[in-house]
Amino acid sequence: MASDTSQNSPKRETMRDAARDTFSGVADTAASTMREAGSHYVAEPAKDIFSLLRDYAKDKPDVAAMWAFGLGIMVGWKLRR
Repeated sequence: MASDTSQNSPKRETMRDAARDTFSGVADTAASTMREAGSHYVAEPAKDIFSLLRDYAKDKPDVAAMWAFGLGIMVGWKLRR
């Protein structure tokens, strides 16, 4: 019975190494895909929003100034506490 364990050990180690290599490759691919998706789905909408706000401020500077002033008052009030 002890001889069965010694004969299976190299095969198990080889299978374990193959599984580890496969999992490592899958994990690397998933990580790179998530980084690309994160940069696209976070950076692109942020650029779109800021460009829309910039265009709105060019069209209606008085309204944009009042919003900025009001938000500044609210943030300052909350930071005061």
